Amino acid sequence: MVIPVYTQIVESIREKIDSGTLKPGDAIESENSLCREFGASRMTIRKGLAILARDGYIYSIPGKGNFVKKPDLTKYTVYYDEMSNSINSVDKTRLLEVNIIMPDEKLADSLQISIRKNVIVIKRIFYTDGDPVAYDVKYLLYHRGMPIVEKEIQHATFSEMLSKATPIFALKKELVIYAQIPNEEIKHRLNIYNELPLLVVEQKLFSKENKPMGLGITYFRGDYIKLLGTSH
Repeated sequence: MVIPVYTQIVESIREKIDSGTLKPGDAIESENSLCREFGASRMTIRKGLAILARDGYIYSIPGKGNFVKKPDLTKYTVYYDEMSNSINSVDKTRLLEVNIIMPDEKLADSLQISIRKNVIVIKRIFYTDGDPVAYDVKYLLYHRGMPIVEKEIQHATFSEMLSKATPIFALKKELVIYAQIPNEEIKHRLNIYNELPLLVVEQKLFSKENKPMGLGITYFRGDYIKLLGTSH
C-alpha cells in the first residue's frame, strides 16, 4: 500500500516532535526545503502542515514560518457514555415518564428558548445486575407532530434520541461534571440510605448552528461510575 506523500510529511515531523528532536518553539523546515526533501508540490506540503496544525503539533506565523507548538497539558479527552463506563455497564433500563412540559426559567435559559416553548421530559432508571445505578433525565425541544416512540427512547443514548432530527455527526456536545449529595427523591430512586454522593453529568447537545437541541442530566451513584480522560 502506497502511503500518500502528505501523510509521510505528517509522520516524519510528528516523529521528530514526539522524540524530542524538535522542541516547543523550534522552527519547522521551510516549505521549499520540504518540497525538495519529499519531492512534493507546495500544495502537498501545505496539506501535511495543515494536518499537523489541526492536531495541535505546530502553529504558523505569517512571513516567518511554522513552529512547534507547546502542548496544552490542561486538555483531556473525556470518554463518556451514559450506558457504559470504566467499571460499570447498564444492562437494563426502566422508563419512568415521558411528558410534554413548559420549562421553568432556568431550563428555558439553558435551552435558549421561551418559557412558553414546549419541552419533552424523559425520566429513566438505569440498572446493573438488578441494582439501580443512575437516575437519568433528558429534556428535548418539542416540535409539533414529532413522534415519541417509548420503546426506542427506553434504551437509547442521548445522541440516538436526537438522531432522527439531526445527524449524529452534526451534533456538538458539552459536558459539565460535578458531585452532589442526593435529594430525597433520588435517594428513593437509587436505594440510597446514607449520604453517598452522586456523580452528576450534565450533557448538552447542539446543532451545527450551535443552537441547543437538548439537555441531559444523569445522576450516578458514586460507587458505580468512573470516567476516563486522556491527553495527547
